[in-house]
Amino acid sequence: MAASIRSSCSRGFSVYWTFFFSGSKCRIPVVDVRESAWSAVSWRRYKSGSEERSTHFGFETVSEEEKAERVYQVFESVAQKYDVMNDAMSLGVHRLWKDALLHVMNPSPGTRLLDTAGGTGDISFRFLEYVRSQEARRAWRAAPSHQTPSWQQISASYQTGRLGTGDGALAVVCDINKQMLKVGRQRAVDLGFSTGLSWVVGNAEELPFDDDSFDIYSIAFGIRNVTHIEQALQEAHRVLKPGGRFLCLEFSRVSNPLLSRLYDTYSFQLIPVLGEVIAGDWKSYQYLVESIRRFPDQEEFKALIEDAGFYKVQFHNLTGGVVAIHSGFKL
Repeated sequence: MAASIRSSCSRGFSVYWTFFFSGSKCRIPVVDVRESAWSAVSWRRYKSGSEERSTHFGFETVSEEEKAERVYQVFESVAQKYDVMNDAMSLGVHRLWKDALLHVMNPSPGTRLLDTAGGTGDISFRFLEYVRSQEARRAWRAAPSHQTPSWQQISASYQTGRLGTGDGALAVVCDINKQMLKVGRQRAVDLGFSTGLSWVVGNAEELPFDDDSFDIYSIAFGIRNVTHIEQALQEAHRVLKPGGRFLCLEFSRVSNPLLSRLYDTYSFQLIPVLGEVIAGDWKSYQYLVESIRRFPDQEEFKALIEDAGFYKVQFHNLTGGVVAIHSGFKL
């Protein structure tokens, strides 16, 4: 695996699994997810000697340590029904939003992607499919016009790995929640993704990777759940290579007053009900709705990204600002 990975444990010890991935030897840290949450929040407080600080969990005010624990519990609770609920809540539109993110990303063969808070793998799967399609188009253009490959040849190319991730494209899915990663790994098996993909337990606020390791950092519908957004952005900047790109897909602020009222009514009155009916969990989806309203708007989030050291930061709205894609570069 081209991107080196370091232990995120902060209590003075490192534990690794060594295994072979995509033909190369690599080491993945074995880090308990609750240990990662502890090191990102409590350990920092212990080192600084500061008093316990408060933050928000939806519309509630809680301690930072309590938020980390409760967010973990939310996603542990909804993991099995997460993708079904995404379809139900957005009427399937989340798929178009994620496709739009990949269009903006426009990855090329050989790209190294860090998909943070990417538990169930949606972005990484799209990334690998996008790169595969680029390789297929490149092979098609390179072939003489009188030697158009047959469907048998194309099929054989996919089966032997000459298309897809043959030139080293890699997606690393990093998530703090083991249950989400478990669901994602099973989805990868079901969808036939056997190469170009790795799964790592890690906290967005203290990523277990070396500096300058990735070409693209993506985070979709995850950064609003982070306790310290500024620190997560600084970590994104650290692990990106010079010239690397930061991309975030997140719920944002609707500017149209009529659409905003309709959106609020739908969010607060229907989404928790769907959560109860489909996932048996009203409270988790109530929190997710509230967390959207507490997240900075487009301009405020853009300023946070710039403060983290990114350049050429811009955003564009989707569905009237229900979600936005923010982009920036590490120079």
